[in-house]
Amino acid sequence: MITFLSGCFVAKEGLGLVLPAIFLTLVLWFLFWLNNHTAILFLAVIFSVSTVLLIFFFRDPKRIIPGGENLILSPADGRVDEIEKLSSASFLETAAIRVSIFMSLFDVHINRLPISGEVKYIEHKSGKSLPAFKKESAKENEQTEIGIDNLSFRVILRQMVGFTARRIICHLKVGDKVKIGERFGMIKFGSRAELLLPQNVEIEVNLGDRVKAGETIIGIFKR
Repeated sequence: MITFLSGCFVAKEGLGLVLPAIFLTLVLWFLFWLNNHTAILFLAVIFSVSTVLLIFFFRDPKRIIPGGENLILSPADGRVDEIEKLSSASFLETAAIRVSIFMSLFDVHINRLPISGEVKYIEHKSGKSLPAFKKESAKENEQTEIGIDNLSFRVILRQMVGFTARRIICHLKVGDKVKIGERFGMIKFGSRAELLLPQNVEIEVNLGDRVKAGETIIGIFKR
């Protein structure tokens, strides 16, 4: 069952919650079958609904990674709610474009790599847990920042908590060689993801666009 769940539709990060929920749900239905007690039926229904919601939240659908050179893919599912030009970004060594993606509770929460390359740094910053739909959350909330270099250009990727999202999961380490579109972590229960891109990236999305991690092209680097 573990192989089936993790291989087909449930992220491995959620198995610690999903498997116990399934087990308890089955136990409750079995007890109801034995006793036909109303209180047990009520609990069985509650656990069944909770289990379905957990499976829905931790779903991990397959994605078709687009081919092509110098593509920058979305790191998260959600809605583009900010596109902003910045005068500088130290790791990029140039002016930058910030693309911010709001992830609701209903979005897939698996994060995927926007480019191939090498992880140059990872920095975790403590902060607040403001609702992710608020613009100030981008600067004030707890977040993990990741710098990736593919020799042609660099990007900065940020995972941010929200009001309900209190745990950032990042499986990357400094020095890792990574591939575009690969899963690398998630943020549990509603959050935000951001990309800081070099100024010579042609942005392919607009405000309000819905994007998918590892599938939607956010921008194309122009040499």
